[in-house]
Amino acid sequence: MKNKVLQRAIIFTLLMVIALGSLLSAGCGGGGLSVLTAQQRLRVATTTSLYDTGLWGYLEPKFEEKYDVQLDVISVGSGVAFDWGRRGDVDVITIHSKADELKFIADGYGVERVIFAYNHFIIVGPADDPAGIKDLTPEAAFQKIYETGTTKFVSRGDGSGTHSKEKAIWKAAGYNYNTTIQTASWYVNASGGMGQVLEMASELNAYTLSDIGTFLAYQSGLNLVSLVEQGSIMLNVYSVIVVKNTKMLDMANNMVTFLTSPEIQELIGEYGVKDYGQQLFTPCAGQTEPTE
Repeated sequence: MKNKVLQRAIIFTLLMVIALGSLLSAGCGGGGLSVLTAQQRLRVATTTSLYDTGLWGYLEPKFEEKYDVQLDVISVGSGVAFDWGRRGDVDVITIHSKADELKFIADGYGVERVIFAYNHFIIVGPADDPAGIKDLTPEAAFQKIYETGTTKFVSRGDGSGTHSKEKAIWKAAGYNYNTTIQTASWYVNASGGMGQVLEMASELNAYTLSDIGTFLAYQSGLNLVSLVEQGSIMLNVYSVIVVKNTKMLDMANNMVTFLTSPEIQELIGEYGVKDYGQQLFTPCAGQTEPTE
């Protein structure tokens, strides 16, 4: 008898679970049980520098509260972010690789490139600066690193916006990246995020290219100093792009509105100032794209 009662209880529970699952998947039409519908999720692929600085950790709960949505913010190199966008694995991309962004849109994968902030790249390295690059132009600094050939240079090596910028500087310095730089004995391909690369460069007493925001966020734990900061090639502009085939177009557009709103632009401009004594990012939504 007890076994039969137990069996009936189990069957009843299973039926209730199935029924509840049906209600959830159907959204309950216009009925009063629609409150059971699972919360929406917006998938955002972001460059690691926006994530490693803590900016997304700061903004994410504000967006979720404002729009009643769950954000899945995934930190990857720009190359991976574009791949995910092309496959429709994410709804929004926040990125910093202009040429790749324009191609992504021209190829029909993105709606529009909307800039919202910028900062600058810097070349960092050991305080004793063995290659003697301090205060040189970025191109001259890379030439000195190459000519010296004794101090390691750690590269993102991951197809990210930072990696693309690094390759652009090597090209401007007069070198073929694939045949001359990438094969050099002192060149280290880390294939990692910006924070990881900075930590590796610190351990190896090496040079690397970093966005200034991530460097400031990690600086206290590094044996590295900023050596080269000037040069128009060092500009680093961040944009937000809605993926064209997203199934959450309205919510994805909300992300663009959010990042470019006066309130959030002000918060982006203030972010990090108290802890680091300077801006990690300069807000620029609605402005002419910075050129230097």
